[in-house]
Amino acid sequence: MGAKIDNSFLDVIELLFLAQITNQNNKLPTLQKASSKLDLLKFFLQITWELKVLDNKKYIILSKPLNEIGRMLGGWLRTTEKKTPAN
Repeated sequence: MGAKIDNSFLDVIELLFLAQITNQNNKLPTLQKASSKLDLLKFFLQITWELKVLDNKKYIILSKPLNEIGRMLGGWLRTTEKKTPAN
């Protein structure tokens, strides 16, 4: 489970970087993928907490920044959706 969490975290970072450098027309799918990966990461962390692999303190320390990233990513997604022409 730890490796899955690590890989998900790296995937989110990679996708956010790619979204930053991608042109406006291709940005939305990358951001959507990053959002999905972030949701998976939070899900895996919750599972480890529920299985008592991760104690409350560590779970809170990890969850707070991920929730903030999620809020920021959601704003970026909404802005990008408004700027992206419909097909």
